[in-house]
Amino acid sequence: MIEIIKAIIYGIVEGITEWLPISSTGHLILVESLIPFEGTSEEFFSMFDVVIQLGAILAVVVLFWNQIWPFALSRREREQNGGTGISSYFKKDIWILWFKILVSCVPAAVIGILFDDVFDALFYNPTSVAVALIVFGIAFILIENWNRGRRCKIRALSEITYQTALLIGAFQLIAAVFPGTSRSGATIVGALLIGVSRTVAAEYTFFLAIPVMFGASLLKVVKFGFEFTSLELTLLIIGTVVSFIISLFVLRFLMGYIKKHDFKVFGWYRILLGAVVLLYFGLLNH
Repeated sequence: MIEIIKAIIYGIVEGITEWLPISSTGHLILVESLIPFEGTSEEFFSMFDVVIQLGAILAVVVLFWNQIWPFALSRREREQNGGTGISSYFKKDIWILWFKILVSCVPAAVIGILFDDVFDALFYNPTSVAVALIVFGIAFILIENWNRGRRCKIRALSEITYQTALLIGAFQLIAAVFPGTSRSGATIVGALLIGVSRTVAAEYTFFLAIPVMFGASLLKVVKFGFEFTSLELTLLIIGTVVSFIISLFVLRFLMGYIKKHDFKVFGWYRILLGAVVLLYFGLLNH
C-alpha cells in the first residue's frame, strides 16, 4: 500500500510538471530522493519516470482531439472537405501539421536513439539538473523581457513553416541532452525566440509531445524488457493513470493562464528549485 501511495505521488508530480515549463525530471529526482520505491530496481525507476508520461500524452489527445485527428469520418466533415472521393476522408490542414511535427521530431529522435545512454550517464544527476533549471529559468525571464511589446510573426498553427518546425525541434534537442531543461520549456523558449506567439508555442509543444514522449517511452520499455513483477506493473499503471487525470486539469489551466500572463513566474520558480536541488544534494553529500 505504501508503494502504491508513492506511485500516486509520482503520478501527481508528473502530471503537474510535464506541461508546466518547470522540468518534470528535476521534480522527480527530488521526489525519488525523498520517497524512493522499495522492492524495485534502479533500472525500473529509470523506465518508470519516462513511461508514466504516456498518461500525460493521453490527456493531450483527449483535450485536443478535434485539432489533431486527421481523418474526416462524419458526413459533415467529409462535406467540408469536398464531399466526394477518397480525399474527403482526410483533413489536409491537420495532415500538414503532423508532417511539420514529425520534422520537429527529427533532431531529438536521431540524437536520442544514438546517445540516450550516454546522456543519461553524463547528465542525469542532481547537479546537472539543477544547473539546467537555473540557466533556463534565467532564459525565460530574459526572453520574456525581450519579447515584451513585440508583435509575433506566427499567430496560428497553420503559419508555422517547415523551417520553423525544424528550428523548434533543434531547441527540443537541448532538453533531450540535458535533463532538467524541460522539454516544454525548451520548445516554448525556442518558439518565442523565432517569433511564435505564446499560445501557439504552447499548443505546438503539446502536440509535439505526442510522438516524442511515445517514442521515448517505447525506447525505455524496450531497453528495460517486458518482464515486470506484479508490483512493478501495478506501480506503472497507477502512476500512468494518475498522470493522465492530473494532466487534464493542468493543460486546461495552462492554456487559460498564458492568454493573460507571461512565463516569467516559471522562470523564477525554476531558479528557486535549482537552488533547492543544489543545496539539498550538496548537504546530503556532506
